[in-house]
This record gives sequence, structure tokens and C-alpha cells, in this order.
Amino acid sequence: MQIPIDKKIKIKDRIYAAFIFFTRLPFWRIYQPTREAYETVVEHWPLVGWLTGIAMAGTLYLCHLILPLSLSILLAMLVRILLTGALHEDGLADFCDGFGGGTSREKILSIMKDSHIGTYGVIGLILYELIFFQTISTICSITEMKTCIFAIIGGDAFSKMIAAQIIQFLPYTRNAETAKNGVVYRKLSLKSGISLFLQGVLPMIPLLNSTGFAHINWIIFAPCITMFLLYTLMNKKIGGYTGDCCGAIFLLCELTFYIAFAGTIYYNIVTT
Repeated sequence: MQIPIDKKIKIKDRIYAAFIFFTRLPFWRIYQPTREAYETVVEHWPLVGWLTGIAMAGTLYLCHLILPLSLSILLAMLVRILLTGALHEDGLADFCDGFGGGTSREKILSIMKDSHIGTYGVIGLILYELIFFQTISTICSITEMKTCIFAIIGGDAFSKMIAAQIIQFLPYTRNAETAKNGVVYRKLSLKSGISLFLQGVLPMIPLLNSTGFAHINWIIFAPCITMFLLYTLMNKKIGGYTGDCCGAIFLLCELTFYIAFAGTIYYNIVTT
């Protein structure tokens, strides 16, 4: 796999483009990056995860001081959805519709581009949200709130870093004219790859310090396994990826991260 040479796009443009692209916050009022910068948004996807992870974790922490845990988790989930405009959830729904109902490459891509949600998308979103809620609830119930907060922040950024690898291994299935968002992500250079890695790993340090390193392997590798399985599916069915696929990979890798984390903590409890 050939690693491309970094284009001369200012780091300021890249970061602003990522926050404008992946959130609904009006960063565009502060600064307008160049159009080319939007090709690099995946390079700072985990950095956006710092914002969404902290917002979700902060909401959970503040709400649980005065509200029941279940309601606090729902409000935290709502805050992240509002921040991102349900961008990733929309991708997951389209992914489920396309790969669930499509029988050929052309049909899958056509379904995924359709703005209407189908049966597979509805079922996929419902199951995802239910499992996500129950997993976060379980983590909060069997660990200290501090550890749960660290898990949410670390899981968000780390899973986006894992999901971002898809642009290295598969080609984009459309061009800029036919893409839903009008952008084709460029592949990572060595420099941007290192930056992406650091963005995804640094928020994990508080979680590792809080829980220890005894069973951390499962927490790290479980999302990677999910990523590999989704990569295999997309490579076989459509021979590439789309923006919807990126959103679906992130949410499913993140969900796997939390399930693995809850499982390791629960295993430690029942075996000690």
C-alpha cells in the first residue's frame, strides 16, 4: 500500500474542516477552511471525538448528580446526537438498508444513497441504541462513575481512529460528483497517520490508569476485529467504502469497545 505525500493544506484548515464536517456547531462562523481541506477531515476525526466524548461524558456526570442513571444516560446520548446531527446514525441506517436489502453492488449503493430509511435501517438503529444504552448502563453500574466517564471519552476517540483506517484499505466507491456529501476522503500520509494514532490513543490513557492493564487486550482488539469483519463485508459486496460505511464502522466499533470493556470488568468481578 503506497502512502501518499502530504499536500500543503494548513493544519488550521484541516482541523476546522473536521469540526465543521462532523458536528453541527457553527465553527464555520469563526473560520472558513479551503474546500480541499474537507478531503482531510478523517485525519482529525478522533480529535472531534474528544469534543463529542467530553460532551457526552460531562452530560452524564452532571445529570447523574440530580437525575436517575437511566435518564442521565439517555440525555448524554441525546447531547451527542445533537452535536453531530445524527450523522453517524444516518450512516448506520443507510448501511443496514443497503447491505440488508441490496443483492448487487449497484443495488446496495443505490439504496444507501436513497434518503428514505427502510426496514433494515429502522431495526438496525433500534437494536444499536438499545444495546448502546444497556452497555453504558452496565458499565456505570459495575464501575465508578469516574471510570465510566474515562471509558466514554476514550472509546469515542479510539473507535474513530480505528474506523478511519478503512480509507487506507479500500477505495471510495463514488466520485466527488456522486458522493452524498460531495467529498472524497484522501488517503493518510505517514505524518497524518501518526497524528491520527495519537489523537485516538491519548484519551485512552486515563482509562488505562483507572482500570489497569490486566485485561486491556480485549478492549483494544475487539473493535479491531469488528473493523476487520466490516472491511471484509464491504470489500466483498461493493469493493470499497462510502461515507455511510465510515459512520457505521465507527458506531459498531465503539459499541464493541464498550461491550468488551463491560465484559472484562464483569469477568474480573465474578472471578475474584
